[in-house]
Amino acid sequence: MVTTDTVPVPELTPEAVEQWRAEEAQLVDLLARAQRGIGGIAAFRLGPAPTVLVTDPAAVQHVLGRHPDRYVKRSHRARMLVGDGVLSATGEAWKRQRRLLQSQFTGTGMRRYEQRIAAAARRTAERWEGYRRSGETFDVGEEMRGFALDTVWRALTGLPLDDRTDGDLRAVERVVAAMPTLPTNAADARDAVAEDLARIDAVAQAAIDAARSVGDVEEPGVLRVLLDAADQRPEYTDRLIRDELVTLLVAGHETTATTLTWLFLLLDDNPDARGADPQALVGETLRLYPSAWLLPRHALEDDVIAGHRIAAGTDVLVCPYLTHRDPALWPDPERFDPTRFAPGADRPGQLGAYLPFGLGARACLGTQFAVRETTALLELLLPLGVLEFRSRPAGAAYSITVRPDGPTPAVLR
Repeated sequence: MVTTDTVPVPELTPEAVEQWRAEEAQLVDLLARAQRGIGGIAAFRLGPAPTVLVTDPAAVQHVLGRHPDRYVKRSHRARMLVGDGVLSATGEAWKRQRRLLQSQFTGTGMRRYEQRIAAAARRTAERWEGYRRSGETFDVGEEMRGFALDTVWRALTGLPLDDRTDGDLRAVERVVAAMPTLPTNAADARDAVAEDLARIDAVAQAAIDAARSVGDVEEPGVLRVLLDAADQRPEYTDRLIRDELVTLLVAGHETTATTLTWLFLLLDDNPDARGADPQALVGETLRLYPSAWLLPRHALEDDVIAGHRIAAGTDVLVCPYLTHRDPALWPDPERFDPTRFAPGADRPGQLGAYLPFGLGARACLGTQFAVRETTALLELLLPLGVLEFRSRPAGAAYSITVRPDGPTPAVLR
């Protein structure tokens, strides 16, 4: 019997990490076998609860697109980090928070961040030019993390990421990495990472205070928008603003950094794809390694999906990772082929067949931002040369994202 219960250890020991990775790999294998053996709607037991795996596009659309109020998110395991931010909020509070932030990442809202994205991309490209000249070995994953964090920090505050803030925000990654191995009791889990949470709170409060002291600016960042909302909406306390800031930091850099790291590893395996359009490269990378690889939901009421009865209380697992690797939808699905996303290419037309950022009301609100920053960076980095990896990760680690399981040292030729 497979269980997703986490191991109750108070610190991120090597043994705890290995145990967690074994459990996650076991879960992925179980879901893949359920899809192959049963189909796009597969019922089984995952521990004591009835569970239904959903990978069929029509069923995915039913759960995420048509009935998001019927299939809801439960308490998010990242809540101790992101608090009541938009990622974990529910109900009317979530709708209000989503509406405010959505305006910042679409249409005219996105245009105000173009220069900030471009500046972060230039900063990384200049560093890579130096690596090429010196022949220095550097870690690609670390570089992508730095770029993505710099970009989202500029969008939030209007300022480039400085070394001190960068170091302090390592606490975010430590908390995220520790989550699967923390005690199941919320208070004990919080105590185990109290020092890092305090460091994160200090960074967030300093950013809030700095934005408040500046006052009105011509091109405000997201943080300024949140502070302006506080003037009209009493629920936007400093604590909620902190939660939104940390939520955007977590969601805004981890997924982008992971996608770009996978992309360079895939290009190393498929050098003929280097000439593909950057947007096609990103699209195909996200097919193989979607930002949200597993989307858990909980059925609040009885329902029927494509003739299958779903009882209230059932855990429903929508799995973009497996939908994107379904040979009935994507021919030769394990092959990296950016031409699938070239203009005019023949791709599955169903809405639920491709959902790297989720689908429906709770889809990632930063999708346009993420796509723009990845393509902006690739347009500068790809012409610089070819990466030669000194070693490669052994495989994938399945956590909040699907990330390379190990360092990625390389030189740029």
